[in-house]
Amino acid sequence: MSRSKFIVAITADFFDKEGWPRFQDVGFSLLDSQPHLERRALREERPEVGPDQIREAQALYMMSSQLTKQSLAETGNLLLVARFGVGYDAVDIPACTEAGVLVTITKNAVDYSVAEATLGWMLALGHNLRMKDHLVRAAQWDERAKYMGRELRGRTLGVVGLGGIARKTLELTRSFGMNEPLAFDPFVSAVEGVRLVTLEELLRQADFVSLHCPLTEKTRGLIGARELAFMKPEAYLINTARGGIVDEEALFHALRDRRIAGAAIDCFVGEPLTAPPRFAELDNVLLAPHAIAWTEEQFRSIGRMACQGIVDFSLGRRPQTPVNPEVYDHPGFQAKWRRALA
Repeated sequence: MSRSKFIVAITADFFDKEGWPRFQDVGFSLLDSQPHLERRALREERPEVGPDQIREAQALYMMSSQLTKQSLAETGNLLLVARFGVGYDAVDIPACTEAGVLVTITKNAVDYSVAEATLGWMLALGHNLRMKDHLVRAAQWDERAKYMGRELRGRTLGVVGLGGIARKTLELTRSFGMNEPLAFDPFVSAVEGVRLVTLEELLRQADFVSLHCPLTEKTRGLIGARELAFMKPEAYLINTARGGIVDEEALFHALRDRRIAGAAIDCFVGEPLTAPPRFAELDNVLLAPHAIAWTEEQFRSIGRMACQGIVDFSLGRRPQTPVNPEVYDHPGFQAKWRRALA
């Protein structure tokens, strides 16, 4: 008797309107190399994965969609959700655990590309790259003296969250002659070469404040009007983490009134945006559509790590980076996994 296929549902945002893959390499070849796997692209891109879309699947490979308790309402077969990336605020983890569904992320696969993008933004902000580009395009050559830059040399970088991305960022900045970096992370006790401080101390002292923490109930609104008021007038804020960490209204007013020098924003509340944000009115802001760190290399690393986890799981091996490993003790999960491997 031939073995039943292990079905992997793939969210529609991996594909264009004609059904072709949008990206060069996100690990599909690893799935296709396993004869016992069957990948099924979801035809409809929805903000929230529907229960009808994953009813037959044992695994879900997902990018940007939300996965909620309602999504899991009819998932008697689903065992694994492989998230493309490191963030998982779009996934209802308690609901997955309750339903006996393991969630994995691609920890460390994005560290270098996000760190490099952060460094690039630091240089662009400090050297007024946006405005200098505009002066040439508008033939306003004589205005250039108004936009003197600031070097990284002798400046202080403060990171909020000291995980893999932040540590890689600090590593890349070491050759620029910056001061000893600052970090705020209540879950870290000591790191060589980094001075751990309170959030207020970091905001008061840093010339560049870079956010690298996950979006949780504790970090939602972490940077509001009060926190922005601590920052120096010549300081910059960089957000490559999640939009909800920053109070966007408070940040807009701080930038408009020049209470801080500028910001670079890759993440927004209510993504994807369907209209220009208010930040687009300002000349001291750099904006990106949650893609500042997207590179071919990054997507290849993320995709292969995520898909290798799916392959391992389908063969009875535990993936490396689970978010909710306690689900292995869930009786319903154990029964589904035995059935899938039988």
